[in-house]
Amino acid sequence: MHHSHSAVSPVQQKQHQDWKVIKNLLPYLSAYKARIIFTVLCLVLAKAANLGVPIMLKKIVDAMSISSTPSALLVVPVSLILGYGVLRLSASLFAELRELIFSKVTEHAVRQVGLQVFNHLHALSLRFHLSRQTGGMTRDVERGTRGIQSLISYSLYSIIPTIIELLMVLGYLAYSYDSWFVLATLIALICYVVFTVVVTEWRTNYRREMNTLDSKANQSAVDSLINFETVKYFGNEQFESSRYDANLKKYAQAAIKSQKTLAFLNFGQQTIIVVGLVCILALASQGVASGEMTIGDLVLVNVLMIQLYIPLNFLGVLYREMKQSLTDIDRMFSLLETDQEIPDLPNATALQVLSPETGPHVVFKDVGFYYEKKRAILNQVSFEILPGQTTAVVGHSGAGKSTLGRLIFRFYDVQSGAIYLDGQDIKSVKQASLRKAIGIVPQDTVLFNDTIGFNIAYGRPGASQVEIEAAAQSAQIHEFISGLPDSYNTNVGERGLKLSGGEKQRVAIARTLLKNPSLLVFDEATSALDSETERSIQKELNELAKNRTTLIIAHRLSTVTHAHQILVMDAGRIIERGNHESLLKDGQRYAKMWRAQQNQIQSLDHD
Repeated sequence: MHHSHSAVSPVQQKQHQDWKVIKNLLPYLSAYKARIIFTVLCLVLAKAANLGVPIMLKKIVDAMSISSTPSALLVVPVSLILGYGVLRLSASLFAELRELIFSKVTEHAVRQVGLQVFNHLHALSLRFHLSRQTGGMTRDVERGTRGIQSLISYSLYSIIPTIIELLMVLGYLAYSYDSWFVLATLIALICYVVFTVVVTEWRTNYRREMNTLDSKANQSAVDSLINFETVKYFGNEQFESSRYDANLKKYAQAAIKSQKTLAFLNFGQQTIIVVGLVCILALASQGVASGEMTIGDLVLVNVLMIQLYIPLNFLGVLYREMKQSLTDIDRMFSLLETDQEIPDLPNATALQVLSPETGPHVVFKDVGFYYEKKRAILNQVSFEILPGQTTAVVGHSGAGKSTLGRLIFRFYDVQSGAIYLDGQDIKSVKQASLRKAIGIVPQDTVLFNDTIGFNIAYGRPGASQVEIEAAAQSAQIHEFISGLPDSYNTNVGERGLKLSGGEKQRVAIARTLLKNPSLLVFDEATSALDSETERSIQKELNELAKNRTTLIIAHRLSTVTHAHQILVMDAGRIIERGNHESLLKDGQRYAKMWRAQQNQIQSLDHD
């Protein structure tokens, strides 16, 4: 008979999970084998010294009570008392040494894991990041790396030493005294550990609830602060405040529950310890009464017990923290296990652009694409952009224009058809090389909360100040920056809020100029601007696009009249194609849109 699929209880599954986390961690630690061995050595020495302290104490007490001649009294205890001091110091010395030696191992592991997770998160698809709250994710990583630190330090500085000490003490008791001592100690310890673990497991639920509520309150606070403008527009400060308060109230209730259960745990632990101590002392005083043990032995047994229970006092906290750390690390590792939706193929090669000066030949061949199965975004879209030419895509919003840009960048993979750059299917090339060749000026520029100089240099990190200024000059923003008190060192504020739309757009253009890509994508690059700014920026964009393969996704037709070819999209299909003149002649959709927009402009001019 064999059960291939036996039912796994949730507890077993949890334990399996915990072991998996530890297995995942080991490779990061094993880099420093010698340090680990040395650490364990220090650990054992520290504990041996620790055990020596009460034994010394016993000898002192016995020496005092036996010798009656004053001169002997001086000789014996002085040397013993010095020995006692040396032992105490060495116990502490070895403990500190162990921490020093091992800190490098811990920090190395934390750094490696943290970096790996960070790189992995950047490698995940846009879809993953759009569906996650970034605040929550960074908290997961932060808690995970903290978890590694605490897990290692707890096991190394508390759990393993306590076990070593326990074995030493039990060995000594069995060797020097009656086996009843060992038995009493063992029973008390087992009761203690079982009680602690059971109660802590039960408390974990309250703790977990507390953590969830903490994250929730934190997330809502961050969210409302990120959107503070919106909050102000609608005068909803009061509403936000009460929303946050509601979350805090729930958290407070959970925290109080957690505190009550902690009190119960602590009191229970103390009760077990006291009962154990009383039994041991009763045994020892009987031994003294019958003359089998000295007063020194009574002191020794008492001190040994108290020394044993001091680290155990923290067992509940430790057990809980270690479980918590394991859960946190597991969450972080699960981020690592999130599949890269769009990986490079194993045999991917770097993209070869035949003539970088003019740009690649872009071909969309029968491209079909959807985000959700029911809603096709692109339907059998085919077109090509010749090297050095400009193609514009126009149509109502929701026609699938912006998706083209995301697909060229391979933020998503197409479901059918293919996209080729100079005859290479973009699925078969390395994503890094693909993205290096393409420059995009997006509709809304998101800037880093850093200086203007840093944001422009982001197009090509490591560019010299001269190159940065040249790019800014081409984007016609150099004058503006030079006029600022800190010029290129002016901070742009969170997400670039301190700059106006036109300035941000110019920074984006400068950044792309500096990158010097062979293929350009303008995604409604000027739709956020007023017509005055738009006209002046349009010139720069046209300059930038001269003799380069360019894809313009446009809302306003007046910005694309110069394009070599214009594609009119509707509901994911291309319904017309041609240049400005031929499309006007055809008198179809494009001509209608053109007339509508011209009328709009005229009525604006008449106002």
